[in-house]
Amino acid sequence: MTTERLPFDLDLPAGGSPPVPLIRTGSADRVLATAGVAWWLIALAGQTIFTAYIALLYGVSAWTGHFDRWNEVVPRGWVSGHGAGNLVLAGHLLFAALVFASGGLQLVGAVRRRAPRLHRWNGRFYLVAAIALALSGLVLVAAGQSPGDPTQTAGTMLNVLAILAFAGMAWRDALARRFDRHRRWALRLLLAVAGVWFFRIGLMGWIVLNKGPAGFDPHTFRGPTLSLMAFGQTLVPLAILEMVFQVRKRTQAIPRVAVAAVLGLANVATLVGIAAATALMWLPHMK
Repeated sequence: MTTERLPFDLDLPAGGSPPVPLIRTGSADRVLATAGVAWWLIALAGQTIFTAYIALLYGVSAWTGHFDRWNEVVPRGWVSGHGAGNLVLAGHLLFAALVFASGGLQLVGAVRRRAPRLHRWNGRFYLVAAIALALSGLVLVAAGQSPGDPTQTAGTMLNVLAILAFAGMAWRDALARRFDRHRRWALRLLLAVAGVWFFRIGLMGWIVLNKGPAGFDPHTFRGPTLSLMAFGQTLVPLAILEMVFQVRKRTQAIPRVAVAAVLGLANVATLVGIAAATALMWLPHMK
């Protein structure tokens, strides 16, 4: 079986060996691949900051016994006397940090080729952590420890179902050694798991661009903007990824360049969102 090199499959030099080209033929392919790798690097940097934020705010405050700090960002996050709910939230935060820490490693082609055992075990861990993250998030929503209206809850449910479905498909194709299909499902899973991250950078970027909350009430955390983002956190990244998959089946250069342009816009939006979230949401709580 031949393997397809995907535009998000990053090959990095290891041990002094020269890097393997992402795309071997065609300037349009190279533009598409470059845009994809650029997004991966931007997202990796942003998710690293997000992981550090989770560790420093929630981890350190739990270690020092200041659980009340959890409510600085998550309304009704830590509820005194609600042992089961607090435990689920703690597990959810732990798995969020772990899944973001391990996800990026799966995309490094050099690791997959030169350390296949590490790739397999890290992949198994990632699948388990992603499922645990999704299920614990579902429990928090059902317990009323997640803000928002029923529309936002529906968007969260869509994200949870996508994570569970993509994890199952990625695992099935890995067992069957259908590695091309496995990588596609794994990429879909990676984006679905990042839904909570997409929501935050999207919201902060929106606030910065509008110079304040627009289309929602910041006190009740309700409004059409948040409802759209609740679904967009899952659907928009997946739609862009499907565009990449479909355009790579075609031989014309123009569609590939057009999709590369869409990825370029996504890169800019992601960078703006990361900068806004870092400045407004993450750094202030990392002290």
